[in-house]
Amino acid sequence: MAGDQSGEGFAEVMGMLPRINRLSTSLSRGRLMEHALEASGLNLDRPAMGVLISLRMSDEPLRIGEIARRMEVAGPHVTRLVHELERRELARRIADPDDKRARRVELTPAGTEAVNGYLRDIFGWFAEALVDWSPADLQTLGTLLNRLLDDLTAHTARQQL
Repeated sequence: MAGDQSGEGFAEVMGMLPRINRLSTSLSRGRLMEHALEASGLNLDRPAMGVLISLRMSDEPLRIGEIARRMEVAGPHVTRLVHELERRELARRIADPDDKRARRVELTPAGTEAVNGYLRDIFGWFAEALVDWSPADLQTLGTLLNRLLDDLTAHTARQQL
């Protein structure tokens, strides 16, 4: 196992792992993702909803490669998902204004409605669970989660070199 296991920070990290596991278990037991997928009104799997969320969170249509980067998956996987979403009229490809040979993907109105239902359910669940948290605590949590994800992503990228 890489890294210094005798340093001061090791015990703190080891103490966090059970809490991270409890968080994952809590989210799984609550079937949060499954309930939210049902709230979308469509029979979609998580990866397909991931494409819709990536498009919804963007301020512009995205290329397949950008969707794959945001989802941290391979481009061909996203291509298959987009084909299915197009077939179901939840997304469509449009011309890329920067490169006429390329295409971008955007949500259709039905896709927007589906992803909004999903996100309403997710946000509502978290809002109910965290109703007693102060705005400052919520901001701190968001800041620390972003930092954790950024550091884990960077570490994973370094490990793959």
